[in-house]
Parts: sequence; C-alpha cells; structure tokens
Amino acid sequence: MMLSHRDDYHASVLLSSANAVTGGVYRGARAVTGYFHLRQINESLQESNASLENEILNLRNRLDEYRTALSDTVHVREEDRYDYILASVINNSTRNPRNYITINRGTLDGVRQGMGVVDHNGIVGIVNVAGPHTARVISILNQTQHFSVKLKDTPYVGSLSWKGEDPGIAYMEEVPRHAQYHTGDTVVTSGFSTTFPYGINVGTVMNRVRIADDNFYVLKIKLASDFETLSTVRVINDFYKAELDSLSAFDVEPSL
Repeated sequence: MMLSHRDDYHASVLLSSANAVTGGVYRGARAVTGYFHLRQINESLQESNASLENEILNLRNRLDEYRTALSDTVHVREEDRYDYILASVINNSTRNPRNYITINRGTLDGVRQGMGVVDHNGIVGIVNVAGPHTARVISILNQTQHFSVKLKDTPYVGSLSWKGEDPGIAYMEEVPRHAQYHTGDTVVTSGFSTTFPYGINVGTVMNRVRIADDNFYVLKIKLASDFETLSTVRVINDFYKAELDSLSAFDVEPSL
C-alpha cells in the first residue's frame, strides 16, 4: 500500500513537471507566433499608410494642375506623378559627422540615385548609391547636406542642416529677418527640387538662434522623424524626375 502511494506521488510529480515544461513550450510558441503576427500587422499598416500618403501626394499634385488649367487653360495631365517604394532599414548610424542609412531595396525595385526617402513621420534623406538589391541613403544627419524647406503656409524658405550634435535637432538657416514665426510652427519641404514634393513634414520650430548676420534668422528645429528607431522607410518615385532634372541641367546657348 505504501508502495502504491509512493508510485502515485512520483507519477504526480512527473506529470506536474511535464505539464510545466509543456506549458512553457506552448507559451514560447505563442510568443513567437504573436511576434511574427504583430510584425505582419505592422508591415500591413505601413503599406496602408504609404498607400494613403501616396494618394495625398498625387491629389495635391492634381489640385495644382487643376489650378494651372483654370488659370492658363492648358491641358491637364491625369496620370499620377508619385509612387512609394516601401523598404526596411538594415543599417543606420546617427552619431557620426556623416551618417548613412542602408535599405533593402535597390535598382531592381525601382530605386535610383537622387530619390527622396521618408518615414511615416517626415523626411529621412536622399538615395546616393543604389545596387541591384540594396541602396545607401544620405541621412539628414549628415553635415555635408542641405535640404530646401519652408515654414508651412508661408512663403518663407530656408536651408535645413544638421550640426553634428543631437540626432533629433537640425537648423533652418537663411530665414529672412522679416519672416513671422512662432514656437511650434511646422516646417515642411519646399518642393523646390525633384527630391521631395512640397509639404512633407520636417519638424517644428523650437526657438531662434542668434547669429551675426542681421538679415537672416536661424531657427532650431525639432525633427519629426526619430532616427534612432528607424525601421521602415519609403522611397519617393517621382515619374517626372528624369524629365525635370534633364531640363534643369540643359544650358541654352545664347544666339549670336
């Protein structure tokens, strides 16, 4: 009888241990499954957001064309001008004087040198080298680069640069002294290049920096994108870019 109780006790211990191990395995499996499920959800949301933002870009461009058509009675082009190429960040630096980002999309995906790169918050950089499967992006956090920006809903344009300090802070230079601004005002892309369309978020005004030049301001800008947590970005494909770039590079010889 004592042997029977002892056997029952050992069986109970073994069963409890087995259940504990099995439960741990199931919990681990659920955690792994949940992780990949959340990753799939995140990728799906990123694709949806990119699609919606792409529609906004094209609608804004269409409105500009309609305004031109109404004022000049020119032919309105109906095709979409912009498209997004979704990419994942596979390498990123934020603490060097010249920072770069590597993405997992290249020429086989339509990525080309000179294309603008954004994330869901704002601008990120410009593609400067593209291989078949990957590309390198010059980050905003690069002291050699300047980006054309403006105070939103104003005519005031400036040049955005990074000074090599805080990865969340940049500076809007060459702002005319007569420009009106307030802390918290939004800074957006100016649209004065084929890299970025007009109106993409850049950041917000923090305060003015004093400089010796009495004709211009320098504004301290809190960047919209968090460069230390970049994971998914979008490369902007402007279907007019090649045409516009070729026109801007064309020199007309003066007639004699």
